[in-house]
Amino acid sequence: MTDPLVLHTRTGGRVDLVLNRADKFNALSEEMLATLRGEFQAIANDTSVRVVVLSGSGRAFCAGHDLAQMAGKRRLDYYRQLFGDCARVMEAIVALPVPVIARIHGVATAAGCQLVGACDLAIAADSARFAVSGINVGLFCSTPAVALSRNVSAKRAFEMLVTGQFINAATALDWGLINQSVPVEELDTAIDTLVHAISAKSPDAIRRGKALFHAQREVPRAQAYAMAAEVMAQNMMDENTAEGIEAFLEKRTPVWK
Repeated sequence: MTDPLVLHTRTGGRVDLVLNRADKFNALSEEMLATLRGEFQAIANDTSVRVVVLSGSGRAFCAGHDLAQMAGKRRLDYYRQLFGDCARVMEAIVALPVPVIARIHGVATAAGCQLVGACDLAIAADSARFAVSGINVGLFCSTPAVALSRNVSAKRAFEMLVTGQFINAATALDWGLINQSVPVEELDTAIDTLVHAISAKSPDAIRRGKALFHAQREVPRAQAYAMAAEVMAQNMMDENTAEGIEAFLEKRTPVWK
């Protein structure tokens, strides 16, 4: 039997998804993309999940698309389907009602860097490196550009896209691609701390908040405020919000439902 392409581990409200093609630096084959999309669809329908951690096995986070598989299927309809499927995986991350944290070590290149950009949060080992390197083989990383340019400034993103050069974790942190850069031996502790901080909050507020956060970025400011005001009003009606405010006034820890 072959090993699963994505390892799934559940600990309480935390789900760990591990890309499991270590010998290929976790390159995103069409089969892995389909598996990931299925995982995200299942998580979206499970209200007991509070946070997802996405990582890679072996020596890397993700080296992007599987170029060997792509080269063997040189048809326009195939490439349209492949890149569309990849985009749908990235959109599934954004649409997921709970935060997704990227745990990065080694390299995150091309569509692997796109994965980092699509995740809500990202913590990297200080030895990690990032690139959108398709340009080095004559392929502009157009779909990774969508996620990348929504994390870093336009000029930073374009520089990475037209040079294919790597940036280190310190630069990725400075440019806004990741949230934290820590020594590799502290990576799991940093992830656990962030998971705990999220899990300690009201699940209703997190779910409403993530959906609003991404939606308001895509509309004009006045519309964003109108959307946000309605979400906050609805949030105030949640049973957990009443409990949180009551706990604050009573100087105790809230008990979420």
